[in-house]
Amino acid sequence: MSANGKRRNYDQAFKIEAVRLVTEEGRKVAQVARELGINANQLHRWKAKFAEDGLSAFPGKGNLTPEQEELRKLRREVFDLREERDILKKAMAIFSDRRR
Repeated sequence: MSANGKRRNYDQAFKIEAVRLVTEEGRKVAQVARELGINANQLHRWKAKFAEDGLSAFPGKGNLTPEQEELRKLRREVFDLREERDILKKAMAIFSDRRR
């Protein structure tokens, strides 16, 4: 949190540029963090996230990485398929009772 007690939000471009200053220009994390007014530990986390996800890191509020989006779609599909299966099971039970 900042001095006024509110959490600051940084956009993707800011985070990538901060990481670039460390990785490509070879500057020290502590120095870059001090210049940008952020915590060095935060910059370390951004650096690790960028190393892991590349340009898809830091998708932003409400946005998902491609992997997260695919997982969300697959979970929804599984939910829908289970619902359809349950409906078919009930229909089969109803029709098999009527034949007797």
